[in-house]
Amino acid sequence: MLGPFSVDTYLPAFPNIQANLHASFIEVQQTLTAYMFSFGMMIMWHGALSDTFGRRNVILVSLAVFAVASLGCAASHSVEYLWAFRILQGVSAGGGAVIGRAIIRDAFEGAAASRLLSLVTMIFSIAPAIAPILGGWIVQARDWRSIFLFLFVFTVSLLYLCYRRLPETLPPERRHPFNPRHLAHSYGKVFRSPLFHLKGGTVAFNFAGLFLYIAAAPVFLTKHLGLGPSQFGWQFIPSVAGIFMGALFANRLAGRMSIPRQVIIGFCFLIGAALFNVGYHLFFPPALPWSVAPLFFYTFGMSVVAPGAQLMVLDLFPHIRGIVASCQSFTLTMLAALVSAVIAPLLSESVVWLALGQLAFTVTGLVLWLTARSIRRVKRSPHTA
Repeated sequence: MLGPFSVDTYLPAFPNIQANLHASFIEVQQTLTAYMFSFGMMIMWHGALSDTFGRRNVILVSLAVFAVASLGCAASHSVEYLWAFRILQGVSAGGGAVIGRAIIRDAFEGAAASRLLSLVTMIFSIAPAIAPILGGWIVQARDWRSIFLFLFVFTVSLLYLCYRRLPETLPPERRHPFNPRHLAHSYGKVFRSPLFHLKGGTVAFNFAGLFLYIAAAPVFLTKHLGLGPSQFGWQFIPSVAGIFMGALFANRLAGRMSIPRQVIIGFCFLIGAALFNVGYHLFFPPALPWSVAPLFFYTFGMSVVAPGAQLMVLDLFPHIRGIVASCQSFTLTMLAALVSAVIAPLLSESVVWLALGQLAFTVTGLVLWLTARSIRRVKRSPHTA
């Protein structure tokens, strides 16, 4: 939950930050971009570090650094300082997101692993639902700095719980050396794999279709829909309800049907929701609830696709799952950072362009998935040389 809290909690405070730090809207927007890029760059290393030093140790250090960075954000007296501490937050926030998946795969296999990934998705989905609402309440009751003080308290609580309760799932005899030759070989093996890019890209592009609306929320909700800071729940509650219900549905499907069939069912919801979103805004002005309702069905489909696709990515290289989890998170996060820095600002002035952008992302994800399936069928064919 720490990652979504880092992104969504302070979105309603953008105008408050802009006024208090005497910054432009673009400069405040870049605090999100700074976080996303640093998150994406460091996420490449969390898995490798955990493969060497153990899952538990890396998570504990990451939480400690994030707590310090949150205090720095709260104390920032200029937007440049806020950029710097947001970068430090990004460097440390990905530990749980990456290593958590590796821990699950260390301890479980098959349908059990898929069910637990779906359960984690349901827990994860709580954060984007309550984060912007909580952020809106905090900024109205106090100020934007209190949001980062809340993140500090939340992180310290997590650090205490993980120190007391989190087990180590990677024993020393299964760890790998942290040296340049081994890392270069491992990362090269993953990034040279077409199936990694295709299956990992499936999850990344689907998420980009959602993150486009997250990054554009300050404009989409306040300018196009005329809502205030305390009303961000109009977008985030349907989105997160879809994530939760989709993950619950995927949890029930695990072990009852093949992963490819489950993924195609998810894409039916994704494509259908994106098409409705485009169709509505081509003929009608933005209005509640129709402008936000498609997000429920989009995120429902995204949560049905994600667990099976993620499991298949992790199983491409079972002996270096930490590094694979890092590489997968890296591709997803860097695409999200590109959306935040470039695509969302370009498309957010038009609700039609936002809808078309979402449709383009999920169609790309479907094409990548179908291409991966075609490659697998060719490799398995007895007539392949």
